[in-house]
Amino acid sequence: MNDNSANTQTAHSVAEVATPQARKYLAQLCKHFQHKLPVTWDDSTGRIAFSMGECRLSAQDNFLTLSLASPNDAKLERLQDVVARHLLRFAFREALDVQWRRPEAPGD
Repeated sequence: MNDNSANTQTAHSVAEVATPQARKYLAQLCKHFQHKLPVTWDDSTGRIAFSMGECRLSAQDNFLTLSLASPNDAKLERLQDVVARHLLRFAFREALDVQWRRPEAPGD
């Protein structure tokens, strides 16, 4: 799989989700989507290539960081919805707070 998709992604967002189960949810998301999409992951990082963009995941002890990139704002919003809905479904025992923010461009 080539990695020049990052060159065409212009809309970005990040969510840092507080949870002691970060590694568990990273694995669940990746395993779930691997049946239909290109997915790579290990114990602390993951990448899911959607048709509407890309989700990179990073698990720390008490946080799951979701970084999204998409060609435009409309696809980014759809990607945010898909990723958040699936995470919340897997984490139904926890009251997770998924708040997307747009990272500042360099020089802002």
